[in-house]
Amino acid sequence: MKYLIIFFSIISGVFVACQSNEHSKEEATTFIVSQPVKKDTTILRDFVCQIRAFQHIELRALEKGYLQNIYVDEGQYVKKGQLLFQLVPVIYQAEAQKAQAELQFTEIEYQNTKLLADSNIVSKNELALAKAKLDKARADYELAKAHLGFTEIRAPFDGIIGKFNDVRIGSLIEEGELLTTLSDNSKMWVYFNVPEAEYLNYATRNKSMPPVKVKLQMANNQLFEEEGVIETIEADFNNETGNIAFRATFPNPHRILRHGETGNILMPTFIKNALLIPQKATFEVLDKKYVFVVDKEGRVQAREITVQYEMPHIYVISAGLKSSDKILVEGIRKVKNGDKIHFRFKSLETILQELHSLKVE
Repeated sequence: MKYLIIFFSIISGVFVACQSNEHSKEEATTFIVSQPVKKDTTILRDFVCQIRAFQHIELRALEKGYLQNIYVDEGQYVKKGQLLFQLVPVIYQAEAQKAQAELQFTEIEYQNTKLLADSNIVSKNELALAKAKLDKARADYELAKAHLGFTEIRAPFDGIIGKFNDVRIGSLIEEGELLTTLSDNSKMWVYFNVPEAEYLNYATRNKSMPPVKVKLQMANNQLFEEEGVIETIEADFNNETGNIAFRATFPNPHRILRHGETGNILMPTFIKNALLIPQKATFEVLDKKYVFVVDKEGRVQAREITVQYEMPHIYVISAGLKSSDKILVEGIRKVKNGDKIHFRFKSLETILQELHSLKVE
């Protein structure tokens, strides 16, 4: 009796183990399928951009002369009206003093002529001539003061000094010679080129909607802390590229952005009834993208698709699929055309939640 009990126990264990193995095998061959989802969505399109200071000018000498002093350094922040460069002013000081003396002389001459004219000793024509001489002397003096002022180069606005153009103390500076640049980067103008289709989507949007806000991805792949607003669009398309330039303005309170930087603009684009599938459901053959479509009998067939836009974990499909199609999501490398599979359906929302949770972990 004891041996019979042991025998039946062994047989039961083997039967249970066989059932467990068959169940595990069935689970291992059960594939996950999903369906494309059609919904309105907004994606972030990225465009290469050029970053320019709100004001960026060249500082040039207005007079010829020797450079007497340099009061600033490259990269220094300066305030409006601050003295930057000084040319030797000796000649212009002498000219200003000479013009001032001539002005004083003609003022005295005019006053004397006016007294004589009031007494009818000289004619009104002589008084008018004296007045003309006075006006000319006053103009000459103002001109001399202007030339003297040109020996001082001051900042026309708050900004950052650029690289010096090979100028040093004692250098002979020619009239109009470039000294350096000055950039006001309190806010930045960011230019990026947009294809015609994107332009039309933007231009035909509801005018009552608020201005479109964009983000800036800097060269280190970090997002700039401030958002920008699209303010202007160029008048003409580029005939060679088919693009048109947009300009977005970004506040730059901490002066992080500098004139001449590059980056990428992330611009929101609205797509109505976009057809969405998981990226993991696709595979490539000779630079073309495919998915496995599962029919009612559970057979898989490869089908070429056209990807319109790419988002994190998701493709927006423009051709090749319908929202009613079932596509293979997992086990793509384990099947081939015509294979019949057992599958389990999982919604796109569930798949995306799992992908995001894996990313966080």
